[in-house]
Amino acid sequence: MSSTPASLPERIEISEEGLVLRDWTEADVAVMPELFDHPDIAYWTPIVSPFDEAAARARLDLARRIRADGTTILLAVTVDGGAPLGEVMLRRAAGGAEIGYAIGPAHRRQGLAVRAVRVMAAYAFRELGAEQLILELEAENAASVAVATRAGFGLLDVPLITGEEKGRPFALQTWGLKRP
Repeated sequence: MSSTPASLPERIEISEEGLVLRDWTEADVAVMPELFDHPDIAYWTPIVSPFDEAAARARLDLARRIRADGTTILLAVTVDGGAPLGEVMLRRAAGGAEIGYAIGPAHRRQGLAVRAVRVMAAYAFRELGAEQLILELEAENAASVAVATRAGFGLLDVPLITGEEKGRPFALQTWGLKRP
């Protein structure tokens, strides 16, 4: 068995659960700041802040580069393949993958994050052969803990991941979901 993971597809579009997860495009750069330039996203995620058009362009370039490297997928969360409402991420890890997400403030409380996580989880199990998926969340982030629970993840009995980002300390819990 080779230790080199299979390459990731050049283009991805996944339609499930009333969502279309698709690649970011040049046309999305103008909309990305309204999704990601928000205090909640600045606080709870590693996404840069402030998030302006230059940050959007850098994120689009990053999405393309890490896909080509075969490590990570960043997809726009949409309901119809059109306007992005947020982002979902899948990063390969030993034996599985990590999922992350951010939904724009105007689009929250619609179940988008839960559905995006479930769709991305199904993709990881089906297409990448992942055995386990994880979410890394701060316990104080009640919205993300609710997403993890509703998406079927359970809190794992593993040490907290601690560090500092954007000048503030963090302690991440690890939530897991095994292949069905």
